[in-house]
Amino acid sequence: MTPLTETADVAIPELAGLQRRLLVAGAVGGALSLVGLLIDVRQFLQSYLMAYMLCLGVTLGCLALGMIHQLSGGAWGVVIRRPIGAAARVLPVMALLFLPIALGMTRLYVWTNANLVAHDEALQHKHLYLNIPFFLIRAAIYFLVWNGVSYLLNTWSLEQDRTADPRFSRRMQILSGGGLVAYGVTITFASFDWMMSLEPHWFSTIYGVLIMGGQGLSALAFLIIVLVWLSRRPPLDRIVVPAHFHDLGNLMLAFVMLWAYFSFSQYLIIWSGNLPAEIAWYLHRLQTGWRAVGLTLILFHFAAPFVVLLSRQVKRQPELLVKVAVGILIVRLVDLFWLIAPEFHQTGISVSWMDVVLPLTLGSIWLACFIWQLRDRAILPLHDPEFDEALGRIIERGAPPRTVH
Repeated sequence: MTPLTETADVAIPELAGLQRRLLVAGAVGGALSLVGLLIDVRQFLQSYLMAYMLCLGVTLGCLALGMIHQLSGGAWGVVIRRPIGAAARVLPVMALLFLPIALGMTRLYVWTNANLVAHDEALQHKHLYLNIPFFLIRAAIYFLVWNGVSYLLNTWSLEQDRTADPRFSRRMQILSGGGLVAYGVTITFASFDWMMSLEPHWFSTIYGVLIMGGQGLSALAFLIIVLVWLSRRPPLDRIVVPAHFHDLGNLMLAFVMLWAYFSFSQYLIIWSGNLPAEIAWYLHRLQTGWRAVGLTLILFHFAAPFVVLLSRQVKRQPELLVKVAVGILIVRLVDLFWLIAPEFHQTGISVSWMDVVLPLTLGSIWLACFIWQLRDRAILPLHDPEFDEALGRIIERGAPPRTVH
């Protein structure tokens, strides 16, 4: 039998080949994206921002879920702890991939136009916050906080594996408490800066929470897909049982409802207020061709997964659950398209080939980096305080407990 302490690179040799194929796909997509950049810079940046926010959402969502597990405990987080850590360690790459947004911000954000600001009283009042130097300083702070928290958690996790010292668990719990607060604050302001300020006259105090809910959902969908793939290979084929998928399916259902609650709350508050500065954001989405995208989100981002995930049978069958997770990741991209694209095409829906190529390109690059990080460490956290509980789930299906080497 394959020892449970082996690295993912040794235990799952297919990862190396998959990483190479993803890098090739990323290179081909990058070449096509460069053509798009030369043809239409603004469309390239719009599509890039959408793709970037999806990849960043999975990364930060995994980091947040890891911190939640450190505080709450439970077997649900043990089997996905390694994928969570691997995703969080991609944050330095995400900081590098932010450069096109920083370099192209004058094509993305109207508040960078000095002539427009000079003739717009509202933008003049917001200029103390919405200006290029402060925008870049804030972005640097966000990445420093995210990378700092990720680095400490992953370093202490590695030391916990090496020494089995319980003090590292306590350190990670303490850091996770403050880290979740720091994550909430930074992602709220980052969402204001990078997405909400595309329409600088509009504002929503619940916008940051809406983005957080979407990131948690994106991360859970991704982790379920990864766990299903890993559970078919040693050593996780001897550890993961339907009860683990059931727990993750319940969490995904909770995040589906959370996202729907935040989205409807924002709409209800703004629509009932009927203030021109706020309601205009919905008008050019609901009174044009963009309405079809909104209806798609209602049906496939909430109604369909909500109904399907109510089924215990679906949540305990990996083949069915992974289909739901893939669908959710697709509609997460549609949701980001709904939040970003109408600010550039206010008269009606417009879909570019770059809206497909750039998410696939950045997704391939991100996945290759994720696999690189996953291959570097043992696939199971043997010294996690909840590891025995995770093993205990095997007994639930009537099988004898397995020996851990």
